[in-house]
Amino acid sequence: MKVTLREINQDNRVKCLSLKVTPEQLEFVTNNECSLWDAQENMEVARPFAIYADEEMIGFTMFAFNELGEDPSDRYWLWRLMIDSTFQGRGYGILAMIEIIDYFKENGVNEITLSTKDNNIKALSLYRKFGFRENGEMNEDEIVLKLYL
Repeated sequence: MKVTLREINQDNRVKCLSLKVTPEQLEFVTNNECSLWDAQENMEVARPFAIYADEEMIGFTMFAFNELGEDPSDRYWLWRLMIDSTFQGRGYGILAMIEIIDYFKENGVNEITLSTKDNNIKALSLYRKFGFRENGEMNEDEIVLKLYL
């Protein structure tokens, strides 16, 4: 099974909007409609992608690339990540993270920042498996984690 990232376009946008997390995850994950609106409002930095397993869309991710930002340690964010509820528990989150980290590396990034709520246990476990660590900062009500590549 090959997991890939593909740009959101007119052909896959409707499918992306249909992806949902479990009811228990709603407090942690912004829905994809809001995420795509955020991407449109922040076109200069947002990079939204559908996550595919072979030819089936299974999730969504979005990055923020603010290459001209004043603070070099705050330029590259893993802004959103979700796997559709029907595909969870199959290892797709791990495979998606491999692709996501590779994308950042291929684009010359040497540190990735993300934030999540401190009670988002499943996501924190996934991020920590890949080496993300809390740095003591907060992003509103979320803890900030960094991965140094």
